[in-house]
Amino acid sequence: MRFDSVTLREIALDLIAPFETSFGRTTDRRIILVEARADGASGWGECVASEGPFFNEEFTDGAWEVIRQFVIPRLVEVEIDDPEAVSAALKPIRGNRMARAAVETAAWDLVARHRGLPLWRMLGGSRQAIDCGVSIGLQPSTEGLIEKVRRELDSGYRRIKIKIAPGRDVALVAAVRDRFGDIVLSVDANSAYSLADLDTLEELDQFGLLMMEQPLRPGDLIDHAKLQARLSTAICLDESVVDDESCRQALEIGACRIVNIKLGRVGGHAEARRIADRCADAGVPVWCGGMLEAGIGRMHNAAMSSLGAFTLPGDVSDSRRYWLDDIVEPRPTVEPDGTMRLPELPGIGVAIRRERIEALTKRQWTWERASA
Repeated sequence: MRFDSVTLREIALDLIAPFETSFGRTTDRRIILVEARADGASGWGECVASEGPFFNEEFTDGAWEVIRQFVIPRLVEVEIDDPEAVSAALKPIRGNRMARAAVETAAWDLVARHRGLPLWRMLGGSRQAIDCGVSIGLQPSTEGLIEKVRRELDSGYRRIKIKIAPGRDVALVAAVRDRFGDIVLSVDANSAYSLADLDTLEELDQFGLLMMEQPLRPGDLIDHAKLQARLSTAICLDESVVDDESCRQALEIGACRIVNIKLGRVGGHAEARRIADRCADAGVPVWCGGMLEAGIGRMHNAAMSSLGAFTLPGDVSDSRRYWLDDIVEPRPTVEPDGTMRLPELPGIGVAIRRERIEALTKRQWTWERASA
């Protein structure tokens, strides 16, 4: 089976509330959707690249051109019955993993639909209900943060993660601990610190955190190893683990004790599984991070989170936290017990709301096989 056509659509979605991290504030999203067709069926993927090159080097307009000019031409003659072949065919493209993942995940969805299997089962998932955590952006005030944490705990989430930045860190964590006691709590710095901030990072070490996510520069494994040796809190790497090889290096030098796997950041399901297997063999917990996805990307994350290696609650939170109206039906929902149930329908297991997508589409481009 080969692709008959691939369609790119850029849609625009407004967030219900702004989401702020150490590198910026997001109020709306420009999202590239990929629809891959073969033998009368469609598979869908979502590109998680941000509007600007601030999380990593990728951005929406760049990803659009990479997919159009380089990703799809490499897949024209690839047999996609085994989606691993898609990942292998895209290996020569350096970086641009979010662009590659958008098409690679669409291929996985397509093949799962052809086989009549839920994607999570085809990936090798071992559980139909996944534990969900939540990520809370920087808030305008400590009181606002406390109220936000309270609402998320009342919603059943099993892990709270708060964003931090220099000058907006120790006091915030202290306030949350003082108000909510021994909840499962993490912090995420998105690379905002350096070893010059060791005093602050060691202060954070006193709060019994589950993890301290990506405190130092992206790609910096050596300084993370130095920092991990000074902390009792587990460092979790996000931006520094971009593929299985960087994960191997991080584990070998002790740069972390937990790994966050994001499908877009590592290039899709095939590479994510390799990283998860490596971490499982090393006894290192993993979890699935989020990138403000709409429903298609969120369901891909949920499917990956069903694998046995994903032993910590991920950021696969309820779609209603972000969007008034999603692009899939039913929309991804977290139950009162803090879990998300995965569907038994083929592929990502939800219906694509084509009319909704068409109404949101700002631009569209299609490649078609000449004989299709």
